[in-house]
Amino acid sequence: MISKIFVPTDGSETSQKAARYAIDLAKQLNASVIIMSVIDKRSLIEQTVPAEATSMHIIEPIEDYLREAAQRYAGEVKKLCDKNGVQSKTIITTGYPVEDIVKEAERSKANLIIMGSHGRSALAAAVLGSVTFGVIHKDTKIPVLVVRR
Repeated sequence: MISKIFVPTDGSETSQKAARYAIDLAKQLNASVIIMSVIDKRSLIEQTVPAEATSMHIIEPIEDYLREAAQRYAGEVKKLCDKNGVQSKTIITTGYPVEDIVKEAERSKANLIIMGSHGRSALAAAVLGSVTFGVIHKDTKIPVLVVRR
């Protein structure tokens, strides 16, 4: 029985499509949705974001900027859940996306992971470091449903 659906999001069109699919399925199954956004540690370097690129138009550390973006992405999915009457919670972490997604899905006792994919070949995914490809091939007993672009 599926009672908890885990939905990682990075704000992309594909992850938003997967989130909509997950919310629709959760509504049909009377399940809850766990929304996660991971700030990739590999993108964190000691630098700042130019003022014109930030919402407050001030210079801010890149980690703060990425955290704000992650919260916004997760918040968009949470709003969709609320609008559809689906119980949800959000999780924002800083780490390595594949490892954090699998670890948090297992910790949350999720029954299903639903995530988007751009539909790259296995070779392209390995070279480009696709998070979806990594989660599918990570050692977990949780089924992964991939929503294609």
